[in-house]
Amino acid sequence: MTGRTPQITTKLPAVGTTIFTVMSALAAEKNAVNLGQGFPDFGCDPKLLDAVTAAMQAGHNQYPPMPGIAPLRQAIAAKINALYGHGYSAADEITITAGATQAIITAILAVVRPGDEVIVLEPCYDSYIPNIELAGGKVVRVPLRPGTFRPDFDRIAAAITPRTRAIIVNSPHNPSATAWTAQEMEQLDDLLAPTDVLLISDEVYEHMVFGGARHESAARYPGLAARAFIVGSFGKTYHVTGWKVGYVAAPAALSAEFRKVHQFNVFTVNTPMQHALASYMAEPAPYLELSAFYERKRDLFAAGLSKTRLRLLPSEGTYFQCVDISEVSDLSEAEFCLWLTREIGVAAIPLSAFYAEGYDQRVVRFCFAKKDETLQTAIDRLARL
Repeated sequence: MTGRTPQITTKLPAVGTTIFTVMSALAAEKNAVNLGQGFPDFGCDPKLLDAVTAAMQAGHNQYPPMPGIAPLRQAIAAKINALYGHGYSAADEITITAGATQAIITAILAVVRPGDEVIVLEPCYDSYIPNIELAGGKVVRVPLRPGTFRPDFDRIAAAITPRTRAIIVNSPHNPSATAWTAQEMEQLDDLLAPTDVLLISDEVYEHMVFGGARHESAARYPGLAARAFIVGSFGKTYHVTGWKVGYVAAPAALSAEFRKVHQFNVFTVNTPMQHALASYMAEPAPYLELSAFYERKRDLFAAGLSKTRLRLLPSEGTYFQCVDISEVSDLSEAEFCLWLTREIGVAAIPLSAFYAEGYDQRVVRFCFAKKDETLQTAIDRLARL
């Protein structure tokens, strides 16, 4: 008798192959410079790799404590206190996660119940909406202002109802490369103060803010910190995206609920990497100097793009540069990205991929977290535009 696979009804009917997978595959096929997916093409500090080897050789190869090893949680708490002036308990309020994406879904699963509403500000990172749907929540989409990608507080206020459980905020912002200002964070604080709405603050690009500006972490604002899960990423900060190690800082009551889900989600996170990161964090220079490192790459790439008909949008943070394609092509964003990869040999990502309804505003995103020679090759090819 032949076997029969039972049919199931998908929990995520709108999810298929992501644009990142499509563009990376096409870039490889066409030997294009891949400025689409957001990861570096250069290595991390060899000292960090040496620290992993040392941790393994020291025998740190078994399960760590469920919330993460104490030295790493202590180092994170010390960093947050030094940079943002908020004291978190390393024991009860810092949890090490298997990357920021796991941190976000775990926070959502911990607090969102069927029928709860969660506000997302579009365009947004592509995991937010499926995460909410997996939790049985209702996604409430509020667009950032087209053209500037600033928060529209009137629309956010109008979206809050008695069913609103949480709002997800991402600054510095992927994909637009904007960074929230102190005034905007204060407006968010004022807006949420009379409510029980929780904040999931995606701050994975916290150490990439340009022009001398400071990162406005939710941890800086006591009213926001009291209701926030703050998500960070070692992969972004230390050029090791494949390690998938991140963290969440949250008040003890929220962390307790987070850890209930975390322990049955991933349980623990890679032990030698945690020990390596804890020792590496003793020197703050690598993260304190990261903004200047990426600002120089941004400026190099922008100078090259200025010689094309692509119109640069402000890049205030992250390692992304968005451009308006209106003067170059009549194609849609997605079609332009396919054409650019095939004909020009440079891969980008359409901003429409970050909207659930595929809103097209003739803007595409490049990633400049690349070696200088990679960026120069891309610039030389884009000069044809």
